[in-house]
Amino acid sequence: MRYPFWRAGVFLAALLPPLYWLYQAWIFDLGPDPGKVLVDRLGQGGLILLLITLSMTPLQKITRWGGWVQVRRQLGLWCFTYIVLHLGAYAVFILGLDWGQLGVELRKRPYIIVGFIAFLGLLSLALTSNRYSMRRLGAGWKKLHRLIYVILGFGLLHMLWVVRSDLERWAIYAAIGLLLLLLRVPSVARRLPSLRGRLAAN
Repeated sequence: MRYPFWRAGVFLAALLPPLYWLYQAWIFDLGPDPGKVLVDRLGQGGLILLLITLSMTPLQKITRWGGWVQVRRQLGLWCFTYIVLHLGAYAVFILGLDWGQLGVELRKRPYIIVGFIAFLGLLSLALTSNRYSMRRLGAGWKKLHRLIYVILGFGLLHMLWVVRSDLERWAIYAAIGLLLLLLRVPSVARRLPSLRGRLAAN
């Protein structure tokens, strides 16, 4: 396994935040509504991890360091894990496991549907993030995993619908997502390796 310490560091960096949030909830340090705080933090954490995952390939092209892409799959699976925890926290703390209340929530808050569509997309990518699926799907595997940008769009729309009045943080995430999408444009992507020389010259 290449870059074992780097991989372990990324693993710990992704693992520690939710553990710390749970500790904060345990000591009543998340305010009067800790359940909602956990739901929000896990959702935003998942979105941040998705953006970090998408940045691995551009960083590898710019720096020519292979460690970035070595942790891309791990980061993607951590993103999925955070979103699963986000849904679980919502079911426990917001719904109180009262599934009859879900229909009412969907009518009042349609952004839940948008978020669930993003989750289903992440689920399909998580289930196919293995060599067996790559062999089985062939060229279709890359096409499927390019849907990550569509999933990012649904995730950003979900967050926009949730925050509404507090748009500053959302705008930062959206700007980063737009930049990462632009870096996928072939004419832009071809120029990324040349950035390394320019950065070194400066």
